[in-house]
Amino acid sequence: MSWQDQLSQVVYSTETGRVKEKKIDTVTPSDGFAKVRRETKGRKGKGVMTISGLGLDNKALKDLASKLKKTCGCGGSVVGETIEIQGDKRDQIKLVLEKSGFKVKFIGG
Repeated sequence: MSWQDQLSQVVYSTETGRVKEKKIDTVTPSDGFAKVRRETKGRKGKGVMTISGLGLDNKALKDLASKLKKTCGCGGSVVGETIEIQGDKRDQIKLVLEKSGFKVKFIGG
């Protein structure tokens, strides 16, 4: 976006107040596989299982993350389009994802 486009945007209106841009939430389409990977980088040696490539919107990702956390009995979160589950619970994660209709592919060692 050029500086001329930025100057021509409405920021405030006397009728409605501050004008906010509507965010467009795009979801990266899935290739049919849920990629499960163990990461320790940047986490002080603590292992985290990351699940990506699901092709779900934000609400569905949060619901699936909640289901995974309850099944595994551990913490986790949703970061962008990736679910992070604490600990090394590959087998339990695989079972839950397969019951939800995903094909699981383990990435890395």
